[in-house]
Amino acid sequence: VNKIALLRNARNGFIPNIVELSKKCLESGANGITVHPRSDMRHIKPGDVKKLRKLTKDYSVEFNIEGNPFSNKEGKYPGFINLVETCLPEQCTLVPDDPNQLTSDHGWDLLSNSNKLKDVIKSLKDFGIRISLFLDPNIDQINKAKELGADRIELYTGPYAEEFSKKIELK
Repeated sequence: VNKIALLRNARNGFIPNIVELSKKCLESGANGITVHPRSDMRHIKPGDVKKLRKLTKDYSVEFNIEGNPFSNKEGKYPGFINLVETCLPEQCTLVPDDPNQLTSDHGWDLLSNSNKLKDVIKSLKDFGIRISLFLDPNIDQINKAKELGADRIELYTGPYAEEFSKKIELK
C-alpha cells in the first residue's frame, strides 16, 4: 500500500485514505498488508504503520513491515527497529536500502553484514516476529540466511525483469 500513500502525500492531504483502501484490499481477498516505512516518509508514515497494524489485527491477517534495520531516528521518523518493536508485526522483512534510493535495487551481502544482522534477527525473533531477508538470488547468500536464523527470504528479481523485457523488445 506504499504507492497509495505516495499518491496521498503528493497531494499533501488525506486522500486517498490509506486505511480505507487497505480495508478494500482485505475485503477483496488480500491475506495481509505490507508496508515499507522510510526515514524520508515519502510514502508510508509512522502513524500509517500504527493504524494499519490495528487494521490487520481487526481482520486477523498478517502484517509485514519491511525496511532497513539500521535506519535510525530522524526527525519525526522513530527509527525502523523502534517502529517494528512498537507494532509487533507477524513478519519483518529486512531490506538493505538507503535513504536516497528510489526503490530496492539489491539484496543483503550477508557475507559482510552477517554480524550486525545476526543481532537484529535475534532481537526481533525474541519478540516473536518472523524474519525475512531481501537477497540477491545467490546460493551462498541463501545458505547464510539460514545460518543467521532467517525464517524466509525474498529474492531481488530486477535482473530477471530486465532480461525478460529485452526478450519482449526483440519480438
